[in-house]
Amino acid sequence: MDRYMIETPHTNANCMALLEALNARGYLNNFDWGCKAGVHSGWAIIEAEDEAQARLSVPPLVRDLARVVRLNKFSGKEVMALHRGSVRAARSRESAGSGLV
Repeated sequence: MDRYMIETPHTNANCMALLEALNARGYLNNFDWGCKAGVHSGWAIIEAEDEAQARLSVPPLVRDLARVVRLNKFSGKEVMALHRGSVRAARSRESAGSGLV
């Protein structure tokens, strides 16, 4: 199973309906909310088989507005490999743009 971050933007007008729908589905406590700070969004990290399954955890009221992002972690070795690759790419761009013929 993969991990997904779900963001559920909503309005002040539909805030209570969203909270009630998530409560009825049993997902309310999975979310952290910005509503009391005036930021009408909720955020959760869940496990799901794929993005479509993760999106189904969001009530239809805001499902089309929800942002669902598959999360990953990096090891130290992966970071070093990515760094080496980006350095090589930058050098390649520099030499291609040097105008040397």
